[in-house]
Amino acid sequence: MAKGSDHAVDPTVAPGLTSGDPAQALLRALDRLALVALGALPPDPTHCPPGTQALVLVGPKGGHSWWQEITTSPEWRDGRPDPIDRWSHRVLAALATRFVGGAIYPSDGPPYPPFQRWAHGTGRMWQSPVGLLVHADAGLWVSFRGALAVPFSVSLPASANPCGDCAARPCLAACPASALTSSGYDVPACRAFLNTPAGKDCMSHGCAVRRACPIGISHARLSRQSAYHMRQFHP
Repeated sequence: MAKGSDHAVDPTVAPGLTSGDPAQALLRALDRLALVALGALPPDPTHCPPGTQALVLVGPKGGHSWWQEITTSPEWRDGRPDPIDRWSHRVLAALATRFVGGAIYPSDGPPYPPFQRWAHGTGRMWQSPVGLLVHADAGLWVSFRGALAVPFSVSLPASANPCGDCAARPCLAACPASALTSSGYDVPACRAFLNTPAGKDCMSHGCAVRRACPIGISHARLSRQSAYHMRQFHP
C-alpha cells in the first residue's frame, strides 16, 4: 500500500484538511480531478492503516472531463510508459496526504488488493448478468483508479441493483463474438474476433457489451478513449 505521507503533495491539490465536513471536501476534491467516489465501505485492516474509518473506491467521472484531465497531464505528455497509472498514483497519493490517509492501487501486489470484493461491499456495485461489475450510476463502465483509506466516515446514497429492473438485459446478447455472455468470458474468442474486420467496431469504440448497458450511458467513454484502452488490452 502506498501511504500518502510517503509522497510530496501535488500542486493541484491544496494541502491540509479543510474545515467543515471532510467527507464533502474529499468528494469536491475528487470532482476537481474528474474522479468520483464509486462506493465506500468499512476499512479492511489488511490493507488500511490504523485509524481508517472508511475505504473509498475511486474511478473516473463519466463524459469527457476525465479523459481531458489525463491527456493534458504531465504523465501523458512525457512519453514514458503507463501514463494513466502514473497519473493515478500521483493524484491519489496527494489526496491521501491532504486527508491524512492512505492510497491503495489495483496494481499493488502480489498479493493484490481485493477490489472486486470491496466493490460488492459498498452496496453500490453488483455482479451483472454477464459477470462484469455493474455500478448504480456507471453501469458496466465501472473501473477503478484506486482507493483512499481515510480517517473519517463517508456516506454515499444507497441504491438498488439496476439489473433487477432491467427486463431487456441487452448485455446478454450484445457481444458480436459471443465471447462475453452469462456463461462467462472466453478471452481467446474475444481476442480472435478483435483481429477480424468485424472487430474494428469494438477496437474503435469499446466493448459492445459495456456499451449496451442502459445504466451507464452518462459514463460512456469517448471513442478515442475507448480505442486507447482497447489497444492496451489487445495491441
